Amino acid sequence: MSPKYIVYILTNNIGKYYIGFSSDKNRRLIEHNRGQTRSTKYSSSWNTIYIEEFDTKKEAIKRERQIKSYKGGNAFRRLINKQ
Repeated sequence: MSPKYIVYILTNNIGKYYIGFSSDKNRRLIEHNRGQTRSTKYSSSWNTIYIEEFDTKKEAIKRERQIKSYKGGNAFRRLINKQ
């Protein structure tokens, strides 16, 4: 059985980060780059730098919140430097 949800981290050409979750990573990246997401619409050239896979939406939301709590700290840097 393949994972149904992903948690992802994007970065753009000026070094900003975005953390989110989705059931369709390709569609979500296209939406971010087209400016169809409120929090990323003023910047373009988003690239996926980190992905974790989950079987349930509940697990993905929980992990997304956990990663967001790391943002800007050492735990966040360690996570994105694993790639």
